[in-house]
Amino acid sequence: MTGNHNHSRDEEDLKESMVRFHSYLNGGTSSLLSTLPTLIVFPVYKTVFRQQIHNTPVHRAVGQLYKEGPAKLYRGVAPPLLMRTLNGTLLFGLQDTLLRQLSLTSHSVFSASALPALAGFGAGMVEAVVFTPFERVQNVLQNGQNDRHLPTLKSVLVRLKAQRAALGYYRAFLPITARNALGSSLYFGLKGPVCMAVAEQGLSPVVSSFVSGTLTSMAISLALYPLSVLVANMQAQVGGEVKGVMACWRMLWVSRQRSVALLYRGGSLVILRSCITWGITTAIYDRQQKRSG
Repeated sequence: MTGNHNHSRDEEDLKESMVRFHSYLNGGTSSLLSTLPTLIVFPVYKTVFRQQIHNTPVHRAVGQLYKEGPAKLYRGVAPPLLMRTLNGTLLFGLQDTLLRQLSLTSHSVFSASALPALAGFGAGMVEAVVFTPFERVQNVLQNGQNDRHLPTLKSVLVRLKAQRAALGYYRAFLPITARNALGSSLYFGLKGPVCMAVAEQGLSPVVSSFVSGTLTSMAISLALYPLSVLVANMQAQVGGEVKGVMACWRMLWVSRQRSVALLYRGGSLVILRSCITWGITTAIYDRQQKRSG
């Protein structure tokens, strides 16, 4: 009897480990597939970045990129592609792992409906620790003002490594943590209820997941876009006078003439990009999760 009980328990533990592994695998696969649109719309990334940094209208940002030529158009594309794939692997897998742990230990403290958002918050914090260096490198590479003194990826890595973490790879860590934790919490907390509401309209599961990811990412991007602008401005430069988060925010607010409309310049393109990538990612991930049981 004891032997059979232990054997059954071992089988359950193995099955549980496989389920968790599938969450990481499915998250990475769905994010990898959604990087294909990222390649296509990378010029949109750079256009938005120019608007965030230099507060330029879209036609002027596009003109600058056209003038620089195709050779520099895809400068800085490697970090977001790598980050996107690894990000999905970590975010979905870790959120699922945390959710299962919370379901076992916190059912009497938090309601079941709040657990996905809580697990997403924790996954978002870990995501910030892992991926802040990637975002830092990406923003340095995308800033055209760095082309002369930091012409290659290697030169950027060497320069950032020479500085202490808070000024180098982990510049703007606090606003990134706030953005990622809140964004992940909202995404995992909302995508399930939104998907159910959409499915009730008679749409297929894949379409429901796509619409859910699209609507959820739209709301998150709109709410947290100012933090992304702050991060881009803090990370784009290497060296020079170093200011804290609040000082950088005040400078950014003044540079935007204390206008919310100017602060959100480029936001429409970010929302469009986010809707495409997260709609695809959500649809693929949900489908794979259902297939893996």
